[in-house]
Amino acid sequence: MKFGLYLGCQIPFIRPDLEVSIRKTLPLLGVKIIDLEGYSCCPTWVSAPSFDEDAWLAISARNISIAEENGVDIVTGCNNCYSVLSHARYLLKDEERREKVNRILGKVGRFYRGKSKIYHITHVLSDFVGKKKLKENLEYSLDGMVVAVQPGCHMLWPTRIMDVQEENPFYPQKLKNLVELLGAKSPYYSRIEYCCGAGPSIRAIDYEKSAYFVLTKLMSIKEEVDPDFIVTGCSTCYIQLDETQQKLRKEGKVGFQIPVFYYTQILAICMGIEPDSVVRIGSIPKEDIIGRILESGRR
Repeated sequence: MKFGLYLGCQIPFIRPDLEVSIRKTLPLLGVKIIDLEGYSCCPTWVSAPSFDEDAWLAISARNISIAEENGVDIVTGCNNCYSVLSHARYLLKDEERREKVNRILGKVGRFYRGKSKIYHITHVLSDFVGKKKLKENLEYSLDGMVVAVQPGCHMLWPTRIMDVQEENPFYPQKLKNLVELLGAKSPYYSRIEYCCGAGPSIRAIDYEKSAYFVLTKLMSIKEEVDPDFIVTGCSTCYIQLDETQQKLRKEGKVGFQIPVFYYTQILAICMGIEPDSVVRIGSIPKEDIIGRILESGRR
């Protein structure tokens, strides 16, 4: 079981501890990671896709062609990358688009075939590694804890373009099931599919609007679930919920703080991996949650 690891820009440059958690957990679960040497930005929605479809598709096709060259499908931990690459792969099923893109790629000695599929790390853990293998590698559990999940909207829609789909994107189950496999309870809340308000198109242009999305989601989570912490599979959601939540507290708009983890961070801790190596960057302290997990004792 091997996949080409497409990290994108945000994880390695802004949250490298998420990358460490991915690299430490997947091999222990039987997933061989192939580094896609020479990949570039996906590129995300507010860049090339906004003004030049041919450029966007050529860049995305080039990235996918690197995976094809290595004979692997792609796994990414970034919802934006997952969405952009999935859209590109879907659009490039059109013969005219594909021929145009390959004429561009020919200038750099590359060719897109459409053979490599695009998966999110949540899909790989849920659909390829599976429950049995995950449980066999757990040393600690989240027994007695309540967790709110944030799947992230770019992993949910539009379903027709994706190689793996949620049965119902309005009631997403994959991340919830992965969290509950660790021993926690993860109740449904009414804003579970709601956008976190990140992405440069909102966050960089209108902070107040971006923060409103976070506030709306946080109030739904707090009032309906009142969790010990939040788990997301999206690096953008992770940064947005962690950093903006702290800003909202300083502005007096919320009187609580809920720690935020990326899924492979919490998975790594439950697998007995040294917490300091996978949880190092963030605005809201996580030490209390980590301590509670470790105090639960080895399974």
